[in-house]
Amino acid sequence: MQQTQLPLKGFSKLSNSEKIGLISQFAKLDVEQFNQTLNSFHHTDNQSLFDQISENTLSNYLLPYGIAPNFLIDEHWYFVPMVTEESSVIAAASKAASFWANRGGFKTHVSSLIKNGQIHFYFDGDGAALKKAEKEIIQSILPIINPLLKKMEERGGGYKNGFFSQTGESDKHLWQLSLQMDTANAMGANFINTCLEKLAPELLQQISNHPELKPTLKSEPYILMCILSNYTPECLVECMVECHPNDLTPLCGNLTTREFLQRFEQAVYVATFDEHRAATHNKGIFNGIDAVMLATGNDFRAVEANGHTHAARTGQYRSLSRVSISKDHFSFSLSIPLSVGTVGGLTTLHPLAKLSLQLLENPNATQLMSIAASVGLANNFMAITSLITSGIQKGHMKMHLSNILVSLNATPMQIKKAQQHFKHKTISVNEVQLFLQQNKTT
Repeated sequence: MQQTQLPLKGFSKLSNSEKIGLISQFAKLDVEQFNQTLNSFHHTDNQSLFDQISENTLSNYLLPYGIAPNFLIDEHWYFVPMVTEESSVIAAASKAASFWANRGGFKTHVSSLIKNGQIHFYFDGDGAALKKAEKEIIQSILPIINPLLKKMEERGGGYKNGFFSQTGESDKHLWQLSLQMDTANAMGANFINTCLEKLAPELLQQISNHPELKPTLKSEPYILMCILSNYTPECLVECMVECHPNDLTPLCGNLTTREFLQRFEQAVYVATFDEHRAATHNKGIFNGIDAVMLATGNDFRAVEANGHTHAARTGQYRSLSRVSISKDHFSFSLSIPLSVGTVGGLTTLHPLAKLSLQLLENPNATQLMSIAASVGLANNFMAITSLITSGIQKGHMKMHLSNILVSLNATPMQIKKAQQHFKHKTISVNEVQLFLQQNKTT
């Protein structure tokens, strides 16, 4: 094979074996070993399906698929499927689920399923006149997407609102038409983007020919871009757990209940006003939410962008969760926008995503939002509890022990001895290595 010349053209058109050979040469890999590793993760029955899901697919990257039991959410029991490589996430979610199941479970409220789309355009005419003509122009262009709206309305969604606004202060000629859509049980990205792109040419026509706007134009308006927004503040999920403060005593470790409550409140306070702590605090929430999103075939990247934008909506990045403590009442809550789907995309295409929704008894979008938010709050609750009592590493590394032992090629006998040895000890890679050296056995 000739030396690889970069940049390449037509890589996607090469066969799998050609791609493997080319990459092996470039990265100086043993082609047979490379191919063997890739083939070991091929799916016997569904590889052709997975090959079509993404571009230039060579194999599959497997992540653990687990279950968090005992989730009582809005008086309904769930076994929640979660996909995550972080060993302590499902354990923490399960522990919190069991604890709160005996105290009423998780209570949620979803405000709406409204998503946002934007047509960004250049307009150097009279802005006040454009705003005045807002309703007239929007109503005149909506019939263009009536066939799409009709199908969505049959599913319970459809167009809700639209308005013009300037995009920023530095360039007063950049405007946007914002459209609010209820996408029912679909995440709705393709629906919204299709609507926007169909509306854009007609929007330009209406602006260019409008009797009140045309005389004010210094140049022709043009479309900059049409795209949905992954920030959906209207799709807000409120999730809460509550109990009497004394119910928390079993979780207090060496602290008194009063000390535990005080430190829990302080921990949330720190995450509210220090962005460094808030980033890690909210990451703990997404440990749970992302795992549910992955298991159900949802776009976890869009969900993350949505939540982080909401956390920074005041101008400072803050905690997404809140705590309220009084003499007779403890409540811990999460407020987060979630844009999810239970139809379309990978939710029905990927066999495990389809199975996950079946395990959850085929929830609608609202119910899946409630489930994901509950798991996020569960993980956040246990993370704070660990931090203010035993510390995060004790539980985390105990769950991580098996991964360390496997990576160090421990024998079954060594694994058994190590699990017993580290049952009440602090775990680190160095300590495990030392233990294995001192306990060489077959």
